Amino acid sequence: MSLKRTILSAGLAGVMALGMGSIAQAADLIAIITPSHDNPFFKAEADGAEAKAKELGYEALVLVHDDDANKQSELIDSVIARGAKAIILDNAGADATVAAVQKAKDAGIPSFLIDREINATGVAVAQIVSNNYQGAQLGAEEFVKLMGEEGNYVELVGKESDTNAGIRSKGYHDVIDEYPDLNMVARQSANWSQTEAFEKMESILQANPDIKGVISGNDTMAMGAWAALEAAGRDDVIVVGFDGSNDVRDSIIAGGVKATVLQPAYGIAQIAVEQADAYIKTGSASEPEKQLMDCVLINADNASKLETFALTN
Repeated sequence: MSLKRTILSAGLAGVMALGMGSIAQAADLIAIITPSHDNPFFKAEADGAEAKAKELGYEALVLVHDDDANKQSELIDSVIARGAKAIILDNAGADATVAAVQKAKDAGIPSFLIDREINATGVAVAQIVSNNYQGAQLGAEEFVKLMGEEGNYVELVGKESDTNAGIRSKGYHDVIDEYPDLNMVARQSANWSQTEAFEKMESILQANPDIKGVISGNDTMAMGAWAALEAAGRDDVIVVGFDGSNDVRDSIIAGGVKATVLQPAYGIAQIAVEQADAYIKTGSASEPEKQLMDCVLINADNASKLETFALTN
């Protein structure tokens, strides 16, 4: 009987250990939620956050909301149900996200926002974003120089519901509008999409064959515009983007797109995880909620040093 009791006790201990192990695993979970990884910028965010979370000993759950606020809300519900310790989020709308982040906060799960802000403070622990206005001004200054301060140009704008689209556009115009000989002949949203930018650029070019430049709210749209221009035999048109993707880097080196603005997606995501880790361990924020990270101009002079949204030495 003694032997049976010993075996039974060992079995129960094993079951309990397994149970405690699964609980500990759930407790050590960090959720990483971004838009679609079809855009290399968002994939870099997810990769950076996942790598840092694993380095710090957490399980990383990587999810995609596809810029759908309803899907984002469902994902946050599932993360709450799994008992995540923190959420790293590149959100699906400045207004539409507030309730979902508040729901996580009410459940005791802190959110650390990256890339895009929400229209509320005190709901997320941190909102760590690139200084989009400063970056847009850098890009616009380079665009003006490349254009020789004159000529007709086109602006491709990001998704209208994304705060960054408006901030970048304002940054561009606060510089470009100071030059009266620069004339914007078309301004259209391509919703951050390469395919949509290609189609929009084809139509714009037909209506405005004399354009000299295109300034784009992100690199994905810049690449779509460049593809349309190249297909039309218009590789003389100056194109400037924003993000710092490897695709645009390669285009700059090859003499295609002329410049972009690097926002360090990979590094910002890692900073968010480090701050989440500190919050989990101490119960308090290590930095102010609103944090701006400066952007860097990328052109032919430094494009070769760009790798996965970061500058190498």
